[in-house]
Amino acid sequence: MNLSVKQMVEAADAVVPRITPELAKQMIAGGDALVVDVRDAPEVAREGKIAGAINISRGMLEFRADPASASHDPHFQTERPLIVYCASGGRSALGGKALKELGFEQVYNLGGFKAWVESGGAVDGPTG
Repeated sequence: MNLSVKQMVEAADAVVPRITPELAKQMIAGGDALVVDVRDAPEVAREGKIAGAINISRGMLEFRADPASASHDPHFQTERPLIVYCASGGRSALGGKALKELGFEQVYNLGGFKAWVESGGAVDGPTG
């Protein structure tokens, strides 16, 4: 059975809770959450990112998150809450589902960067 991207995102949304910018701000203020921007580098250079977030493009997410991978990023710890976002919420939903499949239990989809900016969330400015 073939799935559409829409169906894949809907399935991911069913297992990765979406959170509001306000809840994300509370989680970040708690000090333990890792915020992961899964947009591509040119998007981040053009628009900036959530202050303190790490940028790992969607295509590399599993490789950076998996401790068994040669490309593992030590920021990823299974007991740490993860907040994932992208431009509109689709890539972050799919990435969040992949993180859950890798054993991360506390994964949350913030959705799109624009909602964060509109909520007054702190941003590390554009570099390009």
